[in-house]
Amino acid sequence: MTVHFIGAGPGAPDLLTLRGRDLIAACPVCLYAGSLVPTAVLDHCPPGARIINTAPLALDEIMAEIAAAHAAGQDVARLHSGDLSIWSAMGEQLRRLQQMDIPFTITPGVPAFAAASAALEAELTLPEVAQSLVLTRTPGRASAMPPAESLTNFAATGATLAIHLSIHNLAQVVADLAPLYGADCPVAVVWRASWPDQRIVRATLATIEDAVIGTMERTALILVGRVLGRQDFAESRLYAPGYDRRFRPQDATSRFAGGAE
Repeated sequence: MTVHFIGAGPGAPDLLTLRGRDLIAACPVCLYAGSLVPTAVLDHCPPGARIINTAPLALDEIMAEIAAAHAAGQDVARLHSGDLSIWSAMGEQLRRLQQMDIPFTITPGVPAFAAASAALEAELTLPEVAQSLVLTRTPGRASAMPPAESLTNFAATGATLAIHLSIHNLAQVVADLAPLYGADCPVAVVWRASWPDQRIVRATLATIEDAVIGTMERTALILVGRVLGRQDFAESRLYAPGYDRRFRPQDATSRFAGGAE
């Protein structure tokens, strides 16, 4: 018996990975985070599968369901939204499983920031503009932020910021970032990225509060950075004609000539 943790993606059912789909189809028990995982993903469950929405359950109740499946020798598909590596509460479940000596696997999923970037038709790292992407959030009831992980500290780098779980703190986000990025810095808020009712609002730090007021909550991702909408950026050297590289040596004197590493 194995518990298969599966990143169900940002919302669109067809953004589920093939591995995730096949694991769901093979598991007689499915635990899914019903507040965020679309029910269409459950169509991959086998006939007669026990399907449990964990949204109203406490951690002990979730682990009790897994323990019951373990006792019955039934594999479990454990579905979380997006990718499991961030803000999934997977870590605490893995710790319990290790204590219970129950095996598990982890299958990654498409993260929300990637779906939002696709919706914006934007690359979040551009040459000579920003080469780093910071995934972060603001303090909330579920989890506090370590003191060093403040928006102002991240903003000092000039990196593109993907701010999750924070649309309710938008005023504080603006107050923290405007002095460092500038009031004219582009902002995009993507609500329910990849879902049929996806919404996008583009503005600046000076105007974003008025642009989204009363229209978005919970599942909105805030992206901040000079890469958004930027057209006057340098091209990378990767595809430049004179760039000497392993798969395109420039001449016989190249260090890559003759298949050298």
